[in-house]
Amino acid sequence: MIAKTKAIKNIEKFTDSMPTIRYVDPEYVYLAVQNARCQVGDVLVKEGDYVKIGDKIALRHGPFFEQPVHSTVSGVVEGIVKKYHRCGKLVDFIKIKNDKKDVLSDSYHERTDEEIKALTKDEFVEILKEQASVGLGGSSFPTYIKFQTDDPIHTICINGVECEPYLSADHRIILEHPDRVLTGAMYCKQVLKAKRVCICIKKKYEDLYDCLNAAKLRYPDLNLEVIKVGNYYPQGWELEMLRTALHLDLEPGSIPAKSGVMVLNVSTVAGIYQSVKFNLPVIKRNFTLTGDGIKLPQNIRIRVGTSLKELIELCGGYKGDENKVVILGGPMMGANLLNDDAVITKACTSCIILNEKNYKEEPCVRCASCVYSCPCGLQPVLIMQAYKNKDKEALKMLGVKKCILCGMCSYTCTSKIHLTEIMRKAKKMIQ
Repeated sequence: MIAKTKAIKNIEKFTDSMPTIRYVDPEYVYLAVQNARCQVGDVLVKEGDYVKIGDKIALRHGPFFEQPVHSTVSGVVEGIVKKYHRCGKLVDFIKIKNDKKDVLSDSYHERTDEEIKALTKDEFVEILKEQASVGLGGSSFPTYIKFQTDDPIHTICINGVECEPYLSADHRIILEHPDRVLTGAMYCKQVLKAKRVCICIKKKYEDLYDCLNAAKLRYPDLNLEVIKVGNYYPQGWELEMLRTALHLDLEPGSIPAKSGVMVLNVSTVAGIYQSVKFNLPVIKRNFTLTGDGIKLPQNIRIRVGTSLKELIELCGGYKGDENKVVILGGPMMGANLLNDDAVITKACTSCIILNEKNYKEEPCVRCASCVYSCPCGLQPVLIMQAYKNKDKEALKMLGVKKCILCGMCSYTCTSKIHLTEIMRKAKKMIQ
């Protein structure tokens, strides 16, 4: 397996300016029973059952929460299969044959504006919990838990930075569906009684700036500010974004709500709109498939649970005869998969297909490139040594828990050492 962070320099095509195509009627969808946050799940349906869009088909059990799994199509359950999850692990998926009739669950309910304005905070939280709203920027953290805060929130900060290279799913959802984003933001502002909303975007994206400033004229009560932030990585990291946009300097591990700020991803806010307005979970999402190993990079509107193999075929198949590197998620923080038999979950933003290039890992030369590039101020070279020595106390003293696994240490390493993977293993060692 190559160092994926080195290979992204060879991606040839960009998708920011490509309109989103639709692929929302696959023959089958696959819905994960477990995920990275929930190692255990109960299946609530059996083979032969007919399900509708939004029906609850499984229940995941997390360390301090439970999370329902909903069908994203109407059709017949065909059983349980093993496939790769976005976390890189083989997990159980419920296979459903799509009847392509889009029959909605009996729980579907389109709320009027008056009903939404009358929602209490507890009712709002319950909706997000029942519809399994999660962070769609990749974190998959349950959104309802954020809204349970008792801290007074004065600012809602929406993350539209999408700072990993070559991704554009959030870019396109802002351009193509700004009203979903701003209406969702209005719902959040209302329930939290916040004073203002800001959306952060990269300063180079004038198209997003113009689009949002035009759209906000339809929402005079939103008190929206569009803030341009840096074009660098990892500008989209929560704390770095707050430092740049709001001049709020927080330590790694800090909770922004303690400082009166609620941070939400732009796609998450669009999903909140869907849940509150129609009492439905996220059933479709924007997805980027790109890289120098794919013939036709695209932005695609997909049904959650779609097979990655189908999307690769939709994009013309593989390009070149080289072995392929499949990265589910962004090129810096995504998971390398052993093959393409994977499924797109609701929190999966993208897939990068790269032609494999072999890099020889060499001994560390103590150049300190990893130290200078770390946004958390860590010393990856010392953490690597402590990990090799199995020195848990040293790992704690070196602050490895603060690592956000951004990939910068691997990317800048002159010896091509897989430092990010070592950091990941070191974090697990002390858990």
